[in-house]
Amino acid sequence: MSTETQQETLGFQTEVKQLLHLMIHSLYSNKEIFLRELISNASDAADKLRFEALSNDDLYEGDGDLRIRISFDEKAKTITIDDNGIGMTRQDVIEHLGTIAKSGTSQFLSQLSGDQKKDSQLIGQFGVGFYSAFIVAKEVEVITRRAGQPASEGVHWVSQGEGEFTVGGVEKAQRGTTIILHLKDEELEFANSFRLRSLVRKYSDHISLPVIMEKEAAPVEEGEAPAAPEDETVNSATALWTCSKSDISEDEYKEFYKHVSHDFQDPLKWSHNRVEGKLDYTSLLYVPAHAPYDLWNRDTPRGLKLYVQRVFIMDEADQFLPMYLRFIKGVVDTNDLSLNVSREILQKDPVVDKLKTQLTKRALDMLGKLAKNDPEQYAKFWTEFGEVLKEGPAEDHANKDTILKLLRFASTNNESSEQSVSLEDYISRMQEGQEKIYYAVADNYNTAKHSPHLEIFRKKGIEVLLMSDRVDEWLMSQLFDFEGKSFQDVSKGELDLGDTENEEEKKAQEETAKELQGLVERLKNSLDAQVSEVRITHRLTDSPACVVLGAYDMGIQMRKIMEAAGQAVPESKPVFEINPEHPLISKLDHETDEERFGELALVVFEQAQLAAGGQLDDPAAYVGRLNKLLLNLIS
Repeated sequence: MSTETQQETLGFQTEVKQLLHLMIHSLYSNKEIFLRELISNASDAADKLRFEALSNDDLYEGDGDLRIRISFDEKAKTITIDDNGIGMTRQDVIEHLGTIAKSGTSQFLSQLSGDQKKDSQLIGQFGVGFYSAFIVAKEVEVITRRAGQPASEGVHWVSQGEGEFTVGGVEKAQRGTTIILHLKDEELEFANSFRLRSLVRKYSDHISLPVIMEKEAAPVEEGEAPAAPEDETVNSATALWTCSKSDISEDEYKEFYKHVSHDFQDPLKWSHNRVEGKLDYTSLLYVPAHAPYDLWNRDTPRGLKLYVQRVFIMDEADQFLPMYLRFIKGVVDTNDLSLNVSREILQKDPVVDKLKTQLTKRALDMLGKLAKNDPEQYAKFWTEFGEVLKEGPAEDHANKDTILKLLRFASTNNESSEQSVSLEDYISRMQEGQEKIYYAVADNYNTAKHSPHLEIFRKKGIEVLLMSDRVDEWLMSQLFDFEGKSFQDVSKGELDLGDTENEEEKKAQEETAKELQGLVERLKNSLDAQVSEVRITHRLTDSPACVVLGAYDMGIQMRKIMEAAGQAVPESKPVFEINPEHPLISKLDHETDEERFGELALVVFEQAQLAAGGQLDDPAAYVGRLNKLLLNLIS
């Protein structure tokens, strides 16, 4: 066995120039981020001053109005970001600007108590945001003086981002930090009033400090003296979601919705929550009044606006809500998330999943309260977004029961096509002995409403849910029961009305089936190519016959959707059920001419297909057979 000799521990070596190049050109995907980062640093400097001034008011130096000022000089090709925050000493400048990834904010936070950390609004954590300035600047100057230090203790730092910097002394009357960016020739677009204002409003609109710029001068007519320059606050300087609910009016909630959603109409409902504990976050969720035109495009950008300590991070953070809630708008603000260093990308993190779980429950709870407290408004919501919500039970098994309570359907209990019946409503009206929730699926409301499968249910007064949305059959294939009651498609499988049928009825049905066994055999032989089975039914009262699918067969609506999408559809034959009390079936039973019997049987079968919403393989042949029978009848 060999013995180790001359063992030593060494630190990794860093090629500073190469590291800076990587940070400047690879860390950020969007160069306009630089302004967000520098404003965030200025905001942190003001927050640090507030904390230190709690024990030493002299640090304000007679100026307690904290602010950030942005100016530009198009001719000199510069942008200046100036703050009157805590500022830096010479040693601070060397440590924090001269050391990559040295975060003064992170160091400051480590010195705070738990309550002080919660109360702070500090943003920076990585110590690299400052270097984003070099994305657009060929040279950066920093002029700074720490609060409480004499004016002669100002510091002047200059670097071109090439791995070296220069530090010198300078006279600075006002505390705080001034950063001057000397723009690259290809980045002069940023030395523009409109561009800078739009970036402030996009990324830093809600930070607590006012961001001030010189108001654009109005055009001056010839001979008139130009007006004296005026300042204006560019950002709103308040984050509505951080305010107490009691301090926010309905109009303010509505206006903020229009701001975040770019919608011109008022929202239908909103939910504002501040959560503290294992997960700290603030959310403000809105339900729009109307569906957007691209609601059904699942690739359309969606999601909430993500903020960290009031600073905008991401516009369409779709990780926080499931797809079936893609219509929800709003903001979420949390400091618990793992962002990448550039604060542009969410890292895979269990916190994201926990936040998604909580926000989903918040959204569903908001809809539940709307349904309970304001049925009229919920009906408007359902008209706009009901079909999307029907995607939920299959996508979100954990919240399936909650979503099922939010679903609404048309019903034989109502005369209109309005989807207003909940599953709870249905169960409350179930007959004694009824164990199933019956439903019918069709291409449209009228087809479902007039389906021959409903005849026995009308006769017995049993309610049936009527479904005609394209998503309905897929939805029902994912559902098995609700509050202990199983779902039953009235067009599938054998009819079972449970205890709503008495023994006398069942005995009479069995006797009728025996009497017409011969007719059943004749029909089976005649329609062998079209049907899998022929049987006597008592689900019909007015129609001569109906087609019934197997219990596990694909429904007619789903077959049409699959075929339209070019998908292969499994072959299956329906069951042909006949009404023994109908005159047409009696006529069939007494028909002795087998050719005529076959044509009449085929016509009755094809009529049953049409009544169920199906399509004929050869409509022209059906019309020919029908015309021939009519002519025979007339003659």
